[in-house]
Amino acid sequence: MTFDLHDSPLPPLVKTNSIEQIRYPCSIAAMHSVSAIPRVIPITHCGPGCADKQFVNLAMYNAWQGGGYGGGAVVPSTNASEREVVFGGADRLRELIGATQDVLDADLFVVLTGCISDLVGDDVGSVVRDFRDAETPVAFAETGGFKGNNFTGHELVARAIIDQYVGPYDGPKQAGLVNVWSLLPYHNPFWRGDLAEIKRILEGAGLTVNILFGQHSGGVAEWKTIPEAQFNLVLSPWLGLDIARHLERTYGQPFLHVPVLPIGAKACADLIRKVVDFAGLDPAPAEAFIAAEERIYYSYLEDFTTFYAEYWWGLPAKFAVLSDSTYNLALTKFLVNQLGLIPALQIITDNPPEEFRPAIEAEYRAIAEDVSTEVEFEEDSYIIHQKLLRTDFGHKPPIIFGTTWERDVAKGMKAPIVEVTFPTTYEVVLSRSHVGYRGALTLLEKIYTTIVSATA
Repeated sequence: MTFDLHDSPLPPLVKTNSIEQIRYPCSIAAMHSVSAIPRVIPITHCGPGCADKQFVNLAMYNAWQGGGYGGGAVVPSTNASEREVVFGGADRLRELIGATQDVLDADLFVVLTGCISDLVGDDVGSVVRDFRDAETPVAFAETGGFKGNNFTGHELVARAIIDQYVGPYDGPKQAGLVNVWSLLPYHNPFWRGDLAEIKRILEGAGLTVNILFGQHSGGVAEWKTIPEAQFNLVLSPWLGLDIARHLERTYGQPFLHVPVLPIGAKACADLIRKVVDFAGLDPAPAEAFIAAEERIYYSYLEDFTTFYAEYWWGLPAKFAVLSDSTYNLALTKFLVNQLGLIPALQIITDNPPEEFRPAIEAEYRAIAEDVSTEVEFEEDSYIIHQKLLRTDFGHKPPIIFGTTWERDVAKGMKAPIVEVTFPTTYEVVLSRSHVGYRGALTLLEKIYTTIVSATA
């Protein structure tokens, strides 16, 4: 079945108080931000099934990422019941932390609270303080679902580890050491490969990098060096800004905010030069690195142009991006500046705080020197799909960058779709990246393989 606006008028676009086909889970899903740190294990103080649902949603049916060392089925939980609602769950939590200390081998445990414990008012801080002298340290973050989504929970968890585990520091700063705050682990299916490529690029520019999450992080030892960093780098439109501001107040560290995640040679060179200038480093090594990377990158693109020139008649001219703000802005800039595609619909789905939205909108109005576009903020898949169907893409179907939720709509529009954010069910992702020099080439392969396959 195809959707034809001329033959079958769509119903009126009415926004309701419900959200259909969610684009993010609740705050306690930040348990994945904890388990994304090597050898750090979350402990959840919540109702039965809460932790399991977060694992299934974010780490299973979202690119089949798995639970890692301390996530997934490993995560201990109090499984709070009616008894804990009536009498409180502090004793149950105390018992669980003690048992976890005996059974699981970790460098740090982080307790995350759910709706039940936060509403009942359990004094989790007091319980955690009972374990201050334990062999393995314990921190906690109040992440009840009403606090917000997993983006909110991520920042709560990061601040909790900084304040309760990293602690005070008034020593010297290490020149060239940078803390990177960027993608949300597990929510973005490509976070592991992306963070690895970001680290590689920044090290190529001459920096020492605390990437903090993923296989290339040094775990809690790396987190302990956060206060020693010369500065913090926030590499996203908004996520991580509150953390950087907190670090500025706590340790006197300045931060550099680069809202555009780099995809492709131009964006990478722009990022490297900004960071090197901010850090006051000698630019010569960075320029040598850029030149070497661009030589390889453009040699691959030269080969790609044969396909692009011969297959032009079958390629989409316009595109839609329906994703979280970090990937949405980065993809839009790359597709316009690198491939010359026309932005037709950009919808941000991660519900950024209102204070950040004007700056995000300004980025879209300056996508390229001669290209300006608008962006919308929407969480409800029903509204997103209706807007997608109402967009004029011209005489050819667009290419859609979205989620599993868009697959049926894309099929009806005869449009190729590339899944790039939660939920991404039809992809299996281990270390694949879409950012940097190498990730951009992988992204090009994915885009045009999808297009060619759709026309076969």
